[in-house]
Amino acid sequence: MSEQEIKQQLKDWKKIIKRYQQPDRKRAWWQVINTFGPFLALWVLMYFSLEWSYWITLGLGLINGFLLARIFIIQHDCGHHSFLESKGWNNVIGSVCSFFSTIPYKYWSKIHNYHHGHSGQLEEEPRDIGDVPFLTVEEYRNLSKWGRFKYRLFRTPVVLFIVTPIVYLSGPMRWPTIKVPMVRSAYVALFLNNFWIGLVYAGLIYLLGWEFLWVQVPIVIFFGTIAFWFFYVQHQHEETYKKWKDEWDYLVAAVRGSTYYKLPKVFNWLTGNIGFHHIHHLSSLIPNYNLPKCAKENPILQKYVTTITFRESLACIFNKLWDEQQERMISFREYYRLERAGALG
Repeated sequence: MSEQEIKQQLKDWKKIIKRYQQPDRKRAWWQVINTFGPFLALWVLMYFSLEWSYWITLGLGLINGFLLARIFIIQHDCGHHSFLESKGWNNVIGSVCSFFSTIPYKYWSKIHNYHHGHSGQLEEEPRDIGDVPFLTVEEYRNLSKWGRFKYRLFRTPVVLFIVTPIVYLSGPMRWPTIKVPMVRSAYVALFLNNFWIGLVYAGLIYLLGWEFLWVQVPIVIFFGTIAFWFFYVQHQHEETYKKWKDEWDYLVAAVRGSTYYKLPKVFNWLTGNIGFHHIHHLSSLIPNYNLPKCAKENPILQKYVTTITFRESLACIFNKLWDEQQERMISFREYYRLERAGALG
């Protein structure tokens, strides 16, 4: 498919998605109830399970990690001001969600909105905002042996999906590192959000003992791994879209640079329909609960997107570098084969 074909066939995309951008108050509040209710019930069960076996606690924590992902999608939608019509209520609910996810509401929302306006751009600064860091073939080629080792280590599954989420939640989400002007405006909100999260957690430790952390920390770690996996699969699949700013196109970046992650209904529910990521990138004003309907009623939106199942998505683990010549992600094995063949220019 050519970029011109996509732009021609989807020239009316703004009209197509407009009617799905209207929040539904009843559906939104029902989602709050049917998400926080099970999460809190399972959290209490985890707390009591500490007396039985910590393996049971961890098993329940994995399920609650998915429910926390659903809570985070509510926070995410509130940050886009798409969850409810009221900006005030969006901010209240989003802030409450942040106490569960530990991700500061306003600061992360600013980062994520910046990501939506620059997703798929190869410039250094936007690439590090809202996406899993990656290098192009040429950039990797120019690294020293030590630089290559560090990058290869970073892109191993254990580091990328377990260590990195922990570092991300305990570092960049606690102290401002993004220098983009629109994100700087949320620095004070970041510190305030972290202060209140810390105060609430200290209070719960006082009331429940250190057992509070034995329950909450695994949930957050599982959630972090799930979130990083989804971001990775949805933007670093093999046939994704990466361009320098002067060649970049918003529509094509949304449709080709994101995936339709085709999952069983239960996982769509648990992850707030974020698998319809291409539609979400077309318009962040569509609430998560309207995404499936938008996709079902408009097959044209599914025509040009890369559709992957969970089994197919596992191959994305081998996507390490963006090859600008082939316009696809390649593995380290492919890179070294091209390097030995002298095919890197």
